[in-house]
Amino acid sequence: MDLNIIKRLLDWPRGSRQYLEGVGGFLDFAFRNPICSESKIWCPCVKCVNRSKLSREEVYEHLVCNGMLRGYRQWTFHGEQIEQNTSSPRHSVEDDYSKHVDTHQLLPDVFGCGEDDSMPCPSDSMDTPTHNLNVEAENFYNLLKDADQELWPGCELTRLSFLVLLFYTKCTNKWSNKSFTNLLEILQLAIPNGKSLPKSFNEAKKIIKKLGLGYKNIHACPNNCQLYWKDKADDDTCSICGASRWKKFNDRTTLARKKKKKGTPAKVLRYFPLKPRLKRLYMSKHTSTLMRWHETDRMKDGALRHPADSEAWKSFDFNHLEFSSDSRNVRLGLATDGFNPFGKLSSSYSCWPVVLIPYNLPPWMCMKATSFILSLLIPGPSGPGNHIDIYLQPLIEELMELWEVGTDTYDSSCGETFRLKAALLWTINDFPAYGNLSGWNVHGAFACPCCNIDTFSKRLSHGRKYCFMGHRRFLEPNHKFRYNRDSFDGTEEYGHAPAIPTGTMILRQLEKITDFDDSQTWKKKSIFFTLPYWKSNLLRHNLDVMHIEKNVSENVYGTLLSIEGKSKDNLNARLDLQELNIREDLHPQQIGPNKLYLPSACYTMSRNEKQVFCNLLCNIKAPDGYTGNISRCVNSAHCKIFGLKSHDCHILMQQLLPIALRGLLPMNVTLPLFDLSSYFRELCSKVLHVHELDQLESRIRLTMHHNSEKSWRKNHFQVAHC
Repeated sequence: MDLNIIKRLLDWPRGSRQYLEGVGGFLDFAFRNPICSESKIWCPCVKCVNRSKLSREEVYEHLVCNGMLRGYRQWTFHGEQIEQNTSSPRHSVEDDYSKHVDTHQLLPDVFGCGEDDSMPCPSDSMDTPTHNLNVEAENFYNLLKDADQELWPGCELTRLSFLVLLFYTKCTNKWSNKSFTNLLEILQLAIPNGKSLPKSFNEAKKIIKKLGLGYKNIHACPNNCQLYWKDKADDDTCSICGASRWKKFNDRTTLARKKKKKGTPAKVLRYFPLKPRLKRLYMSKHTSTLMRWHETDRMKDGALRHPADSEAWKSFDFNHLEFSSDSRNVRLGLATDGFNPFGKLSSSYSCWPVVLIPYNLPPWMCMKATSFILSLLIPGPSGPGNHIDIYLQPLIEELMELWEVGTDTYDSSCGETFRLKAALLWTINDFPAYGNLSGWNVHGAFACPCCNIDTFSKRLSHGRKYCFMGHRRFLEPNHKFRYNRDSFDGTEEYGHAPAIPTGTMILRQLEKITDFDDSQTWKKKSIFFTLPYWKSNLLRHNLDVMHIEKNVSENVYGTLLSIEGKSKDNLNARLDLQELNIREDLHPQQIGPNKLYLPSACYTMSRNEKQVFCNLLCNIKAPDGYTGNISRCVNSAHCKIFGLKSHDCHILMQQLLPIALRGLLPMNVTLPLFDLSSYFRELCSKVLHVHELDQLESRIRLTMHHNSEKSWRKNHFQVAHC
């Protein structure tokens, strides 16, 4: 088998037939080579990293379980293109570093020229009227000089590669700037020619900064009113609220230009330009080839394995034929959420990163952290809320330019320059962030964005929140649940499921609103509608399934274990049932002048049952990396669960809950919960089929309507086998 084919097979997901063929081809190549003629070879898995010699069976097991080392494309430890110094195949830290710091390959990537291209000479660039070309050429030759200058005669590291490694070590080990400066001072005295090194962190940063991929600081109003950029770049106060741009100054303070550089801004937005990051994807031959995977290598059998298989992607390509004619044009997804970067040091600080996902890559790469593109870093201390559009302005402006004009990009796999364009397909968020980005009011009587203005809701007087009724509208027109009064709210349902609003329908609704406020269904017109293709997108906003799973999981085990603050079965809920005149068996009973008794529900667990449930979760053993240590979050003595992360709830909901509940509760309680677990498990499968999704949609509609033992007994067969 050809060596390039074997390497391409190893790019497939672990466990796939193609990957296993690639592992077999690699082992055949390694043991066939004279340098690896021994009974053992260096193991190139992620954990061994060519540090351990193992047998063929052990290497096969490691590659299947751990995966091939990323970036190990030149199999020098296994006989491919052996250099003179490879007679001793012992791996060292210096070898590992030198593989990752190929400065001669890095420089053409930074400046966008191919292997056969060359940068203009400084003398030639002086005749060019464009000043940027002079600066770019000067930066290139300064870096080229540093890339060729050895630290001392005979040293394997150059001045540039040494600084790159120092910065890499600083970032991975979280060194402070001061400690980095102190280290440089010691190295100047300790190594030969140490005086050639920069004297401080700032000087070293100026050299590394020339490698590109920097960011821009844009000052912002502390009240999230505006950005100080473009025509407002020199303002000292906000034109909307009048707040000062600077810290420690009053609202009327005006600084001179020289003092503005030293002034401390009240709030700073970090913006990472998108164009150089998209260009970087095509500067590596391996990555540039994978950027066309969705068109050239994707399996097109009707199954859903990648966003390119979805109707939204196909609809976008059909509506924009010019864009879809070149598979190298980038399709992006946007995700954002708040997080606390200070951990336990501050419980209220909320920083909002905005991340872009390039969907051109195959599924095992596009969702890797290394493929994510950080676009914006919105500072705290509080979230931007409905004003997030203010901070999205630089990104939307660049997306507009990438859609209408594009940017010239060098494709290293083809050896040509092409006009790269990009488009944003959708966003992915939890429900509160959904409202911030879309503009829909997710709080109140019309919180459901799919039902839109046809949302059917009712305000609960005791629970002081809205409940959303009318779910039977989504059932088949003649379904028996529509006419079952006793098992539901005492009414019959004759309505039809509302149509999902299109972009054109939303724009019509927005035109009718003159003043946006929290009392309206729409709080604002989303900035995404400035993109010319946004209104025609079939799917504009997505809800993150992991957040939904976490919320559902917490509600389920909180109610089953009667955890205070998490249980949905409390006195207010029982009083609301009494007011709605449904579920009479659960109505509170007066047993004294100021005392109420809450009858046990069919899902109420005894203390022994709760302990059995918690003990099972404490004693479950899972492989490393499969889930967190759930036993640390379970208190068997008090029958409580706390501190579960999103992925822990993901595993609990899909895998552990059906095991833990089996035999503890009546069938009319456990089977609907098992159906709910099965729904999430099948929805999160790596491969989906459209007919299976239709069945899932029908099943979840019925599962959510099984709210009584009577209705469950009559219709369980249809739920389990539809």
